[in-house]
Amino acid sequence: MALPAYSPGSEPQPFVPLYEQLVEQYRHAILTHALGPGDRVDSITEIQRRHGVSRETAKRVLHILCEEGLIVQRAGKGSFVADLRPKQAVWGLVFPFHSAQYEDLIVRLNARATEYGRAFHYFCDYNRWEEEVRLVAHMLNERYEAVVVIPTLDESRTWDFYSKLSPKDSPVILVDHTMSYHDFAFVVQSYDLGVVRAMTYLLKAKPGRVAFVGNEVWGGRNMVLELMHETYREALRTRRPDLEPLFLAGPREATAEWVRREGVTGLFCCDDVCAVRAIGRLREQGVDVPGDLNVVSYGNTEVARYFTPAITSVNPHNDEMVRHLEDLLQPALDGKAIELRQHVVQPELVVRQT
Repeated sequence: MALPAYSPGSEPQPFVPLYEQLVEQYRHAILTHALGPGDRVDSITEIQRRHGVSRETAKRVLHILCEEGLIVQRAGKGSFVADLRPKQAVWGLVFPFHSAQYEDLIVRLNARATEYGRAFHYFCDYNRWEEEVRLVAHMLNERYEAVVVIPTLDESRTWDFYSKLSPKDSPVILVDHTMSYHDFAFVVQSYDLGVVRAMTYLLKAKPGRVAFVGNEVWGGRNMVLELMHETYREALRTRRPDLEPLFLAGPREATAEWVRREGVTGLFCCDDVCAVRAIGRLREQGVDVPGDLNVVSYGNTEVARYFTPAITSVNPHNDEMVRHLEDLLQPALDGKAIELRQHVVQPELVVRQT
């Protein structure tokens, strides 16, 4: 961002070095919020061109502003106005859609935040990348101590925003899944491994077809569903190439007549709630679970554990993800930058009564 026009009320005195005049102009613009937190400051080349000074003078101006804590310099990205307000004792979470698994994660994060005396705010972006960026920017501007983000599908659309954040200066941690942001701190789970373990179990349990049951409430293109879809297809290609993929948009499409017609003996449900709905509908129509077909869900929440029959489910280890998040957040609790570390959690299949 260019330096706004500035007038100190009189011409600078000749004995004031030019670099000091420029430092004062930028300092004034920052302290009066003409240049706001996060705004880009003129580069060395832009200062040279705008003010007709040497490269050494321009470098000296930025060096002094950085030493004063007024700007932060990010290698390869430029200089940006520092946020001078104190951090808030608040953790924030942005997630793309409602699910039993994410509700479980929210409960666990909230409990951890409470233990540390932090407030916990969470927001749903409804799988819209523009809303994700808006919410994250809002929390950064409000100086949240930590911002946890479960990204939307459109990571290519949010790359420009995140690429301007310095992992060293930004309290952003990505969680659950990410395909692009390898220069950020993150805790992700291996969805493909979870789906493979579920499919291996279902394909061994009975000889018939295994169908994928989605969640019709999750609107738009969805990162989690697309990851699961592709791994489901690959599992069939690898283990049972004689079987064609079979997708249901949601549990409403699961009927006894459909099970018999398609020769279905297994259902892989994208979350625990979908599994409960599918089992309930099929049992009502006379289909025995697990006698006639087996059901596996993804999430291993209380819904799967406490339903009757207890549902065989992929455990994403939300408890382990939260422990890793807590570990990454520890420096922030001490007023330091979040370390650039990355964790991949391995899901496991918990076999129960379905």
